[in-house]
Amino acid sequence: MLMHELLASMPQRGRVEWIGLRPDKRAALTIVERVEALENRGLAGDHRSQREGGKRQVTLIQAEHLPMLAALTGHEQIPPEWLRRNIVVSGINLFALRDRRFLMGDVILEGTGTCPPCSRMEKTLGAGGYNAMRGHGGITVQVVSGGEIHIGAEVRLLEAQAQAVSL
Repeated sequence: MLMHELLASMPQRGRVEWIGLRPDKRAALTIVERVEALENRGLAGDHRSQREGGKRQVTLIQAEHLPMLAALTGHEQIPPEWLRRNIVVSGINLFALRDRRFLMGDVILEGTGTCPPCSRMEKTLGAGGYNAMRGHGGITVQVVSGGEIHIGAEVRLLEAQAQAVSL
């Protein structure tokens, strides 16, 4: 298979497991069951949605990385709110979506890059927390087309994009 064919082949489907919003930059996260994604802004109720544009409108992290991060930092488990990301997704490799358009329920998102850890992880996770998270911080996305995102929503590569890449 050619590289563009490999990139277009993503039969896995993910699932939204957790949603959190930060009303202010340093505020604690509010856990919600559903949220409105606002086109070119982010998530309603999150501080990032207060202005238009930007590549870091929503942050996503891989559910499968949470147990590994707990093991690396000596915790029994790591609650998602400790990591300050907006949405936890399982079942699909988020890194493979970082430069692609994909669906989360009916919402179209576009991966804009990786989401490296901040220095606060050293305090939150303990000594070495920052380095434990390196490469496991998730991705950042823009909201291309808004709508509702809820726990259990399916996450998948946008079919039209997969077909266009494979032509």
